[in-house]
Amino acid sequence: MTSPIPMHRVGRRSNYDSSPYVAAGTPADCIVGWAAICAALRRTGARVIVVESYTEVLEEDLLGLVKGLQPDTLIAAARALKPEKEINSMIYPDLGEDPVFGRMTKLRLQDFFDSSKQRQHRHAIEDATGTVVVYGTGASLLTRGDLLVFMDMPRREAQLRQRRGLTSNLGASNFAEDPTLKYKRGFFVDWRVCDAHKRSLFDNVDFVVDTCESGRPKMVPGRVLLRAFDQVATRPFRLVPWFDPAPWGGRWLMEICDLDRGEANYGWGFDCVPEENSLTLSFGDIHFETPSVNLVFKASEKLLGADIVGRFGAEFPIRFDFLDTMEGGNLSLQVHPLTEYIREHFGIAYTQDESYYVLDADSGASVYLGLKKGVDPNEVVGRLRAAEGGGRFPDERYVNRFPAKRHEHFLIPAGTVHCSGADSVVLEISATPYLFTFKLWDWDRLGLDGRPRPLHIDHGERSIQWDRTTDFVTRNLIGRVKGVDSGDGWIEERTGLHELEFIETRRHWFTGTAPHDTNGRLNVLNLVQ
Repeated sequence: MTSPIPMHRVGRRSNYDSSPYVAAGTPADCIVGWAAICAALRRTGARVIVVESYTEVLEEDLLGLVKGLQPDTLIAAARALKPEKEINSMIYPDLGEDPVFGRMTKLRLQDFFDSSKQRQHRHAIEDATGTVVVYGTGASLLTRGDLLVFMDMPRREAQLRQRRGLTSNLGASNFAEDPTLKYKRGFFVDWRVCDAHKRSLFDNVDFVVDTCESGRPKMVPGRVLLRAFDQVATRPFRLVPWFDPAPWGGRWLMEICDLDRGEANYGWGFDCVPEENSLTLSFGDIHFETPSVNLVFKASEKLLGADIVGRFGAEFPIRFDFLDTMEGGNLSLQVHPLTEYIREHFGIAYTQDESYYVLDADSGASVYLGLKKGVDPNEVVGRLRAAEGGGRFPDERYVNRFPAKRHEHFLIPAGTVHCSGADSVVLEISATPYLFTFKLWDWDRLGLDGRPRPLHIDHGERSIQWDRTTDFVTRNLIGRVKGVDSGDGWIEERTGLHELEFIETRRHWFTGTAPHDTNGRLNVLNLVQ
């Protein structure tokens, strides 16, 4: 996969492609608009049509399809769900009371359905005459039908719809709930059960519908999409990036990537996070957007390599994103849990080892990394708790602060206290447990919603490796550049990561063609200058 971003800021027109795509077929492979889609589905002659949908597909889009099919009998899968109160009790052990963290559910989509209601609907389908359409999340649990259509939704668009109050969680009517709580429920429950269900269906899906742009659907045959995944997995490609503001966010990405100047900032740039980013496939001038995690599910060995699949399964184990604090502030002071801790408390198989590669930095930019020599753990935790109520944590007394310059690479194995400071842009290269950052102190500021962001000092105290002090950091986590190979017009170096981490990073300086062996496994390339 490739994820390019230019370096220079002054007097340069942006050459960042915010809408990358991969050619996948001809316009004849893709049908656009409800009228054309419904006409094509009616021509199949199928009597029982199952319209399965991912969560966050809008009701108006679902109805745009199912009513356009002009069925004699219309059955909503939602009518067979368990009562909302029962579902809330069922998922409570996975969610708990914490506003951010939960535990990855082991529930299945079937667990959300009332078996007696399912039987009633199955009988109604069997007894019906004429065309029957069964629709909604879990529709395929009521009947296999004669034709299976899947309406899909990438995680990026799902989050935006949650924030706008357009959607609710699976089996819930919580449209107006705090978007952070809807995201948490989606992350730990909804998206897990829906992804597992989607994976079980994909080989048998007749048609897939792109519903990212409400009111302008696009549909391709399932076999065409699977063929496209096989093609994409064997060539370089990019995902569709997306950008988000942050309390500490800067304005570098806004300029370099030519983003909307009306936003306050863009602290995050997600350019290689397959669980959240999309993949755009072009069929001539028609662009079809699909969750890029589908590619991971269906072409995992071609994409990742046999040894990575053997260790992680059909999961993309690394992520690349940009953290922009240029003209902004420090990230929260934070720590990530060790593997044993994240497995025991949250049901995750591995943790968030990471690193910061400095793309750009103004004078005074810095990275906070590791503790100072001789600090007293009880004293540090006591001062963090005291600051939690709005006081100041004396970071200069306890935490190392190192100057950050272009092309420096700071390694951050789990358990190391850290954060990126103001006035820099870093490429964050990490493993992908996503949410599991324990904030220790947030510089006495408010979140974008005007409220304090939750801190997790209890988790942090149990995760901090107190021997990661100045000597350890300078010896192991900074300046670990080592020459690997060189040739005519090129040099290859190893810049990390630490021996505790499973990701390896290489840097190439070149003026011509630089040979690169993927060694039969996933490689992510990022152009930094």
